[in-house]
Amino acid sequence: MSSKQTDPSTSGAPPANRVVVIVPAFNEAGAIAGVVRDIQNHCDSAIVVIDDGSQDATAERARATGAVVLQHPCNLGIGGAVQTGYIYALRNGYDYVVRQDGDGQHDPSYISEMLGRVAAGEVDILVGSRFLAREGYQSTIVRRVGIVVLSLVSALIGTHTTDPTSGYWVLNRRALEALAPSHPDDYPETEALVIAAAAGCTTGEIPVAMRERRTGRSSIGALYSGFYMIKVILALLIVHVRPHHR
Repeated sequence: MSSKQTDPSTSGAPPANRVVVIVPAFNEAGAIAGVVRDIQNHCDSAIVVIDDGSQDATAERARATGAVVLQHPCNLGIGGAVQTGYIYALRNGYDYVVRQDGDGQHDPSYISEMLGRVAAGEVDILVGSRFLAREGYQSTIVRRVGIVVLSLVSALIGTHTTDPTSGYWVLNRRALEALAPSHPDDYPETEALVIAAAAGCTTGEIPVAMRERRTGRSSIGALYSGFYMIKVILALLIVHVRPHHR
C-alpha cells in the first residue's frame, strides 16, 4: 500500500482539539524536528514529544518546532515514555491518542484514516502494520522472525496482530483509560495489546508503509532480539494469567 493523504473533512476523523499525537523519543536529535514537522503537515492536533532522558538536543529541537515537550530526568524506556504521554492525554481531556515513534519511520499520512476508523467505533485500538502491505521498510530478518513468533504467541492467548511491536497506534479514551494507569515497560507494545484485550478493548490493523531509519540506531539490536523475544513471551504469559479488573 502506498502512502496516501486523506482529507480530514471527509475521513470521519474527530476534531483536532480532541486528538493528541504523542512521540516518545530517546537521543533522536537528528530526526525529531523532521518528525514533528511531518506530523504537522498532516495533522492539526497537539503534538507532545516525550524526551526520555536524552543526552543530546532532542528536547531543544522538538521544542523549536512548537511541540509540547515533556522531559524525563533519566531514561525510563519506551514503556515509561508512552505512559507519560497517555497520562498527559488523560489529564488534559483528550479523547483520541495517536502514537508515533521519534525516529522518522512512521508516515503520518495515515493518521486521518486511522483516526476516522477509531472515531467510527470500528475498534478501540488501531495498529499500523508494516507486514500487511509488505511495502516499505520491513526490518531485519532476525527481528521479523521474532515478530512472527510473538504474533503466534499473542494469538494463542487472545489477541492477534501481524506487527505486535509496531509503535504506530491510534487509540480511543476507553483504551487510554485501560493502559495509562499501569502500562508495561521495556518494549511494551505486545503486552499492552493483551492488557487492553483483557479490559475489553478491541484491536484492529491497517496496512502502512514504513520508512527506513535515517539517523541513530534501533534500541533492539540483532544480538538482543533473541533475549527480547524470550522476555516478552514470558511477560505475555504472566499478563495473561494475572487477574484484571474491568
